[in-house]
Amino acid sequence: MSDMKERMLRGEPYLVDEELRADHARAMALLERFNASPHVDRERRDAILRELLGQVGEDVVIRPPFHCDYGTQISIGAGTFVNFDCVMIDVAPIRIGEACQIATKVQLLTAAHPIEPEPRREGWESGEPITIGDNVWLGGGVIVCPGVTIGDDTVVGAGAVVTSDLPARVVAVGVPARVQREIGD
Repeated sequence: MSDMKERMLRGEPYLVDEELRADHARAMALLERFNASPHVDRERRDAILRELLGQVGEDVVIRPPFHCDYGTQISIGAGTFVNFDCVMIDVAPIRIGEACQIATKVQLLTAAHPIEPEPRREGWESGEPITIGDNVWLGGGVIVCPGVTIGDDTVVGAGAVVTSDLPARVVAVGVPARVQREIGD
């Protein structure tokens, strides 16, 4: 494994090297097959997802088009539904729990870039993991930023930008997302 890939996997600043380019190309080829597969061929789609992603639970549905960088750092729990046009930038781990509902055009973005102009110009980047608990509902167009954890049973309203952790069993909306209320029993 290359030094840069090891740095990426540890969450340290890294530059994209030949090994990472090859890993990305592998993911793009699998995504091309997945996104072009007929909607009636669930078995074929499931097989591609299992090859692409790090872990896929039973009865996971992802509607194409779907986009990611590498796939291998994405883990999706059983019974989760991911709607059209989801983007998962997985330079760091993305863990999605069981029975989640992820609406159209949701973006899970683990990548971060330097604030300083020179290292950014040179192509340095890093990533922080995203963790989404069980039974979470992310409304249409939600953006989840690097390093965020969303607790079990939480609902995030459409168009929200989640910049910091959200506890379990709350409704959060807005830019940035703020807790509006708790969810009762």
